[in-house]
Amino acid sequence: MHADLSLPGAFLSPLLIEETVRRALDEDLGRAGDITSIATIPEGTRARARLVARKPGVLAGLACAAESFRAIDPAITFRNTKRDGETLAADEIIAEIEGPAIAILSGERVALNFAGHLSGIATLTAVYVAKVAHTRAKIVDTRKTLPGLRALEKYAVRCGGGVNHRMGLDDAALIKDNHIAVAGGVAAALKAARAAVGHLVKVEIEVDSLDQLAEVLKAGGADAVLLDNMDAATLKRAVEMTAGKLVTEASGGVSLETVAKIAESGVDVISVGALTHSAPVLDIALDIDS
Repeated sequence: MHADLSLPGAFLSPLLIEETVRRALDEDLGRAGDITSIATIPEGTRARARLVARKPGVLAGLACAAESFRAIDPAITFRNTKRDGETLAADEIIAEIEGPAIAILSGERVALNFAGHLSGIATLTAVYVAKVAHTRAKIVDTRKTLPGLRALEKYAVRCGGGVNHRMGLDDAALIKDNHIAVAGGVAAALKAARAAVGHLVKVEIEVDSLDQLAEVLKAGGADAVLLDNMDAATLKRAVEMTAGKLVTEASGGVSLETVAKIAESGVDVISVGALTHSAPVLDIALDIDS
């Protein structure tokens, strides 16, 4: 198994990869295993195969693909020619695989599911990042991820050049409109949050108007402000009002058509749920050498 699989400098726990892949294999193989391959291929038959990108994109999830084969049979060799975060051309070979044919075919679909899905996220993220490259804004993800795959999907965002927002509800306080409504207003919510969290925990608050932003600035206690569903002109005014006192995040109504204008308003961060909930799968295939 080749060692250079992941995006350099971006850690993804091997234990998490193993657990997630094994869960996927358990789902696919069921109780009897790959009965088609077992029935049609003589035991001991060996095969050589290649992972190939059918379309151009950005690679992510290579370690998951490799683990999909290794977990079934450690005798399989997986030699990658590309690494996560690298750009793929159409018909480019990503990895070469060799070993017991039944094991390779049994792991094929799970490997392709991970590679295609995560590379699709990385590819879409790279497009968004390119759209705002002329500005200071960073493209970040959200918690709109598939259950059980958040760490992998957020890793794929990093492969595409994006930055991660909070990983879950427990690593940052994000006061949203419903929190404000129940807490009794902007000032009350900020005071309660700042009193409850540790000194290393950031506090962000969502506002949907400049009047609400003025309340936040007067109350104090926030590290960042989420500017929800504001047009570019309003975002620009919000950036001017904060004057660098808070990290400014634009959210809502973000698309490939609007993201450049949003970034040009001067915001620090643009959160895009589509990176994980709407990214098309990148077409990656497994070709058996005949």
